[in-house]
Amino acid sequence: MGGSRTQVNKAHKTRFSSKASRHLHKTSLQDKSRIAKSERNVGKGAKAARIQRNKMLRDQKRAAVLKEKRASGGSTSSPRVIVLFGLSAAVDLNSLARDILALLSSEGSGVSSSTVASSEYKLRATVLKAPHGDLQSCIEMAKVADLIAFVASASYTCEGSISDYIDSFGSQCLSVFRSIGLPSTVVLIRDLPGEMKKRHDMKKMCTSDLASEFPEDCKFYPADTKDELHKFTWLFVEQRLSVPHWRSQRSYLMAQKVDAIADSGNSGKCTLLLTGYLRGRSLSVNQLVHVSGAGDYQLSKIEILKDPFPLNARKKQDFMDSDDMSDLEVVRCLVPDPLKQEPLLVENVPDPLAGEQTWPTEAEIAEADRNQKQKRSRTLPRGTSEYQAAWIVDDTDEDDLDSDDEADGMILDEREVDFPSHQDNNNFDLSDDRASLNLRDSDEETDVDTVMLGGEELTREQLEDEIKKLKNEHADDEEFPDEVDTPLDVPARKRFSKYRGLKSFRTSSWDPKVNNMLFFGYQESLPPEYARIFAFDNFARTQKHVLSKALEMEQEESENCISANSYARLHIKEVPEGIASKLCLLVKERPVTVCGLLQHESKMSVLHFSIKKHDSYAEPIKAKEELVFHVGFRQFVARPIYSTDTMNSNKHKMERFLHAGRFSIASIYAPISFPPLPVIALKYAEGDGAPAVAAVGSLRSIDSDRIILKKIILTGYPQRVSKMKASVRYMFHNPEDVRWFKPVEVFTKCGRRGRIKEPVGTHGFMKCIFNGVLQQRDTVCMSLYKRAYPKWPDHHFPIS
Repeated sequence: MGGSRTQVNKAHKTRFSSKASRHLHKTSLQDKSRIAKSERNVGKGAKAARIQRNKMLRDQKRAAVLKEKRASGGSTSSPRVIVLFGLSAAVDLNSLARDILALLSSEGSGVSSSTVASSEYKLRATVLKAPHGDLQSCIEMAKVADLIAFVASASYTCEGSISDYIDSFGSQCLSVFRSIGLPSTVVLIRDLPGEMKKRHDMKKMCTSDLASEFPEDCKFYPADTKDELHKFTWLFVEQRLSVPHWRSQRSYLMAQKVDAIADSGNSGKCTLLLTGYLRGRSLSVNQLVHVSGAGDYQLSKIEILKDPFPLNARKKQDFMDSDDMSDLEVVRCLVPDPLKQEPLLVENVPDPLAGEQTWPTEAEIAEADRNQKQKRSRTLPRGTSEYQAAWIVDDTDEDDLDSDDEADGMILDEREVDFPSHQDNNNFDLSDDRASLNLRDSDEETDVDTVMLGGEELTREQLEDEIKKLKNEHADDEEFPDEVDTPLDVPARKRFSKYRGLKSFRTSSWDPKVNNMLFFGYQESLPPEYARIFAFDNFARTQKHVLSKALEMEQEESENCISANSYARLHIKEVPEGIASKLCLLVKERPVTVCGLLQHESKMSVLHFSIKKHDSYAEPIKAKEELVFHVGFRQFVARPIYSTDTMNSNKHKMERFLHAGRFSIASIYAPISFPPLPVIALKYAEGDGAPAVAAVGSLRSIDSDRIILKKIILTGYPQRVSKMKASVRYMFHNPEDVRWFKPVEVFTKCGRRGRIKEPVGTHGFMKCIFNGVLQQRDTVCMSLYKRAYPKWPDHHFPIS
């Protein structure tokens, strides 16, 4: 008993320590100071250094906050953009905008512009009214808004929506604004009752109903009387505004006036003049700019004008008396340097003779001689001499693709083929196989190209039939994904000549630089669109270099740049006259925005977006259908293909439709943009219908080597089953097709795997061997793959 209670101390762990540390107590004081640790952390002055360092960090943060506050709310900052958005159609935005402008304007002066400067509040503001029902205008206003004031009517209630005070269009725009990135937001409540108690109860009820739809820091204000608007304005002046991160990386200008000047030396072209405040970052005259919806262009000149809305009342009177803003004084003029101006490169111009070769090398001649010696001898008529045989034209001499060595069937990855080669292919029809090379684009039933014509070419009945057919295809794709039927009138080796088999979707190799379509040993090259795009060796490194270069330009304050918050007029050259006339009319309805482009952002490449089908869009979205993509400030037209995001593989399966409830990767040909950027995909109805929000998401990456494989599944049904052997029918309809697809592995829906042994009969039946007992009710499947690419759009920009 006593022994179990004896105290046992832990042994010293000196066996793990070094010899110097074990004998440290035996050394002298001089040696101990030499052996001890460095004084960089615990020595004299470390505490003072930490205090000084923390003070320096605090000062840096304080200076950054002051700089941001002065840039957004100082006397030299650009006017704050306040967008009034009605949550329902019953909200009267015109009266609210008049009240706010009258409050901010000086006493007795009429309001003739949406931009006012108030010396009382020390605030300059631009008030915009989002038109209810116009989705495009609401999106463009949300992109440039510094504050979105959502206006709710307390006297209006709507049923069947997410809230009693938000209708269907309001809820749709709310979700779109969240996808773009909400700036600072407030909610203004109008039409409250006059009695104080009822007014307070109604405001409390409205606030509790709307609180879940907005950010936590969103404030609710009544906005019926002048005193209430006065309180809101004072709080807005002191508020620190927040903008989305993607918007702070670029310079942009919301045009207050749009003009066009015809070019005398260039017919059909003109110079577009956009006047407004530059926001975000500084803009160089050597940069390229993007006019929202119209395209990318170069600048011919930048004029810095005198501010027409200063906070000083004495200066303001000189400019506010004149309604014409074209006579503004030019303070400074910037002209681009031809040596430093970024060229407008959109598409790569390949050299058609770059891959040509005028004379073979000695190595190629020697290889050709070896191939000629190794060529199999031909079967000649009896009694034919060698001299006579040289004059006999054989199919193999005309086309090396039709050689007997390579006509044994579909080829898998040679490193993974474990099936025996075919021996009895004497009856194989090579003429059909040669003809299949001309049928590469005859993939009507499995190709995802849209077949719907324009609304003008179809009658109403034909249009309804096409929509019904599209919905049926969408339903079939959800119920039986990737399954296709083998045609009866066309051999399967022709019909699916562009496909190949894979031993494993995850581990099998697929070269991204070639199409890898193996047909008689022939490798098809990439599509011709890939010769028109630009690619990066290391996109992340390029993006880091471009952003650091833009930051240096921002900090240097070069003579070729205008700083943010300047009032300027941009001269954009070589704009088509039709586009310029449309923009001059469009500025009356919605903001016309121009943004500065970073390096390489005008060049075409393959962009990949992570998108999700919008909840309000119920129609099927087929791959390669035309959509309008809003990526940051930019707009362009594209025809995407959709694929899954496979994390553990370099190959991704294509999807024929954009299915609801999950994210997919949309790949398009489009100008390069550096992430992070939000994306809104709009789908236009047939004719001149209003656009609808089809999908939302964000830019994922730019990669032309992303492998997207289209998968098809051929199905057959067991006729006779004998344990692990079975006779399968209806997958093919002739024995030549069975021999052609013999190297490809088959599987069943119940999990068995097997291979084709031989054809049976003349109707496409075949014997198969599996790795387990097969059930009679099971279905035999075969997976085939081909690489898919986006479709090049007919036009790049919506206005063009």
